[in-house]
Amino acid sequence: MIKARLKKLKEDVYKANIDLAKSNLVTGTFGNVSGIDRDSNIVAIKPSGVEYSKLSSKEIVLIDLDGNIVEGDLRPSSDTKTHIKLYKEFKDIGAVSHTHSTYATAWAQAKRPIPCLGTTHADYFYGEIPCTRIISDNKIDKDYEEETGTLIIDTFKNIDYHNMKAVLVACHGPFAWGKDPKEAVSISVILEEIAHMNYMSVLLNPSSENIKKSLLDKHYFRKHGKAAYYGQK
Repeated sequence: MIKARLKKLKEDVYKANIDLAKSNLVTGTFGNVSGIDRDSNIVAIKPSGVEYSKLSSKEIVLIDLDGNIVEGDLRPSSDTKTHIKLYKEFKDIGAVSHTHSTYATAWAQAKRPIPCLGTTHADYFYGEIPCTRIISDNKIDKDYEEETGTLIIDTFKNIDYHNMKAVLVACHGPFAWGKDPKEAVSISVILEEIAHMNYMSVLLNPSSENIKKSLLDKHYFRKHGKAAYYGQK
């Protein structure tokens, strides 16, 4: 049973990584998608530095939550410890996606959260998309990738990760998550579109302000939560 689940997880993570590339959210070998089997606490993740055109489900690496390789001959993504940190702290997410997509990364490099300026944003993210503080030198020297995960967790002390499925890591780029690899990639695609849209909005009107709360609540909760009525049952 577990062997079959992990085989499917590797296939799903492989397809999600390919979808990331097809969505033009990655250049070269940038970016990675992982997924977790919560029953066994085994994570499947893209191997480090492998070109997407040469990737197959066989190359997807299986690791445990201590970072030990369970299956695979290649080294896992250099961002593995960040992914693991999110899985440990965000107890019910099923996948993590990381990119260096142009517009979301531009906001991260500007060290600015993405403001919630309109209903397109409000349909998917409950408020402005946060940006972490800049990582300190001692944390870079200590364990850079794990401390990057800690930065994200600290940023979400007062934010519900269920209603905000993305974050910008200052000077680095975006991370997103979902119930499975497919949703994590979908969130990354939506994040990039909103980052682009809001960039253009701020160019047109530098004094643009966040959407009023009543409109934010209406658009977000008509799609999410117990009282949602958007789409089909």
